[in-house]
Amino acid sequence: MEKVRFAVLGGSGLYDLPGLYQVQPVDINTPFGHTSDQIMVGRLGNDLVAFLPRHGKGHLINPTKLPVHANIWALKSIGVEQIISISAVGSLREDYAPRHIVIPDQLFDHTKRRDSTFFVEPGLVAHIGFAEPFCPKLAALCADHAEKAGATVHRKGTYICMEGPAFSTKGESNVYRKWGMDIIGMTAIPEAKLAREAEICYTTVACVTDYDVWHESEEGVTVDMIIANLNANINTVKTMITTLIPELGTLHDDCPCRHGLAGAIITAPEKIPAILRRKYSLLIEKYIKDE
Repeated sequence: MEKVRFAVLGGSGLYDLPGLYQVQPVDINTPFGHTSDQIMVGRLGNDLVAFLPRHGKGHLINPTKLPVHANIWALKSIGVEQIISISAVGSLREDYAPRHIVIPDQLFDHTKRRDSTFFVEPGLVAHIGFAEPFCPKLAALCADHAEKAGATVHRKGTYICMEGPAFSTKGESNVYRKWGMDIIGMTAIPEAKLAREAEICYTTVACVTDYDVWHESEEGVTVDMIIANLNANINTVKTMITTLIPELGTLHDDCPCRHGLAGAIITAPEKIPAILRRKYSLLIEKYIKDE
């Protein structure tokens, strides 16, 4: 199959990618099982793009149970170098209003039950650098095109990723605000960490759907509210992606994201079991050659 360099992950309410044509469904076997759904590979203009609904079409998988390892691995295996994650989030500040778009620059992991590395077995350990969890170059490009599409865009913010699937209590929501968090969601972890281990540029286009539950003059967050506000942003997101994709090739290979494992593997090469060298060859081959 021709290399697919660009991918879009669809969140709540976004289960297909409008404008994608010559679409072919792709099933990929991964060491971590099946992906959330079939990967739909098609064209936007002259560019091949992969689309994957992270919760499955019809929203079948809750955030904790998402097969993120399989999703990122499968995208890496078809050549993906850049991932744009479309996500519904709640706002933890007054000026980040529903139907605005936030391109976060920081991430706070408040999950409790998720493996956040590919290297889960003893015998191979890697410590990636994660000070900048989102690709700055890809984030800036997304912000530019979201503004061109007519959105009110906030170019920075800290995304706190909670476990879910229940929404926050008021007590939790107010604590997150005191911590300095700006938006809240359930899916950026472990996606962002695994994308870094896979050396894929990754950013989140966060569609604000509600004020979580802290805002006394607004109604509490509901699924209906989330979907209604996310749907209002779909045309903006569609336009953004259509104009953005042709420019993704201008991002250079020297982006630090493309070298996320360089210097990260701490296990002595001679101590890595052969079975793990084979299993993780997609990720580590250029750093640790098979004997």
